[in-house]
Amino acid sequence: MPLTSDADIATLLNETRTIALVGASDRPDRPSYGVMKVLQDHGYRVLPVNPQIAGEHIHGEFVWNGLADIGVPIDMVDIFRNSAAAGEVVDDAIAAGAKAVWMQLGVVNEDAAARAEAAGLKVVMDHCPAIEIRRLALPPITPAE
Repeated sequence: MPLTSDADIATLLNETRTIALVGASDRPDRPSYGVMKVLQDHGYRVLPVNPQIAGEHIHGEFVWNGLADIGVPIDMVDIFRNSAAAGEVVDDAIAAGAKAVWMQLGVVNEDAAARAEAAGLKVVMDHCPAIEIRRLALPPITPAE
């Protein structure tokens, strides 16, 4: 069952330190660009993933081709892809050893959520972490060492 309670969402956000943002954009008019900055400003390390601009940088972070290429532990995968494409990203998140998957506003994939939960990952669907941080008035996190 995906996380829906304020307490569960707050716990996930407070325990997370490293976020892979799949579907990151280097275009300031795209929601993923602004959300990435909000998450960084909150203290998270955000690793952008976008094969179309791999090797470039967004907000000072190297853009990765895929989750498998990152090579550091990932606490949460934030999915800025449509609902149909989210399934493949969830499978990649499971393979990469992520602890949670977060599907952005409007992104719902029940089958992918069930696969993630069966693999032991926490799941949030149809929410934005940047909005939840503000709504829940969460204090900035202490970055990972």
